[in-house]
Amino acid sequence: MPEPLVTVIIPLYNASNYIAQCIDSVLAQTWSNIEVIVVDDGSTDNSLQIAGQYKSDKVFIVTQENSGASIARNKGLKLAKGDYIQFLDADDILSENKIASQMNILNNSRDHVGLCNTVHFKDGEDFHKAPIVNEWFATGSDDPVDFLLKLYAGNEVMPGYGGMVQPNAWLTPKNLIDKAGPWKKYKCPDDDGEFFCRIILESKGIRFSREGINYYRKFDNNKSLSSQRTREATENIYQTIDLKYKYLKERTDSKILDRILARHYWELGVAAYPKHPDISAKAIKKAKFLGYKGPKYLSGEITNLISDILGWRIARLITYYRYKF
Repeated sequence: MPEPLVTVIIPLYNASNYIAQCIDSVLAQTWSNIEVIVVDDGSTDNSLQIAGQYKSDKVFIVTQENSGASIARNKGLKLAKGDYIQFLDADDILSENKIASQMNILNNSRDHVGLCNTVHFKDGEDFHKAPIVNEWFATGSDDPVDFLLKLYAGNEVMPGYGGMVQPNAWLTPKNLIDKAGPWKKYKCPDDDGEFFCRIILESKGIRFSREGINYYRKFDNNKSLSSQRTREATENIYQTIDLKYKYLKERTDSKILDRILARHYWELGVAAYPKHPDISAKAIKKAKFLGYKGPKYLSGEITNLISDILGWRIARLITYYRYKF
């Protein structure tokens, strides 16, 4: 019986310094039955030309007008022939056994999602030397709702839990995506959070591989979408929190859900102030409605003291005008 086909979808936008290393890491995979779909999202540098050098019977290059990574991923999904989908950002890298280790632990299951460790490294550093940290989810889970509650929780609600799963770390059966639906067509720093919330809730659980590694490149500048504070991005973060709450509320009556998502609304409300005061106000209002009672502001020791004395808004104003963020 032939190995199941895995489709690797790479949205590409102005990543000329990284796309070759990214594609090389895919072509070096020990899992042989792979196709690669690179979707250029209107790059203005020579990213498309570099990616085009890899075009072959297993590497496909397609283009679109600049529309965002989510729409690029959806375009790749429409073309994908694989039974499993690996999403990969154009500036990141996979260990050569990443896909094989997850396919082995999935053991042909189309009802579970594969997960592996993510190693964070700074651009310019040797990613092989970055430390591997096993987080709480390294045991996997047969309870999708419990997994998501723990993932979204903070220490004040569920000590020892919380965190982030970078999207490259997942390996997803295509049929689960067909059931859950494609990526939401918006530009949002947490577009993967909304998407994989739906995927996980459609699954029967998460199977974790300790062998494969997703190498996630970090940048010191603030040019990435995840660091932007545009009105559109901020509004879409609010919408994403709403959607996560809705999806989980349909699956559980646990009061801890309110406590967990209240923190998300509160933190967005603080971050949106003073640049987007209306979004801040509605996020804070929602957090209070859900009973938020956690810290009002978390920063340095002096800023926290100012927050305690004068309120979080004054503390936030000082931070905003001092750092322009």
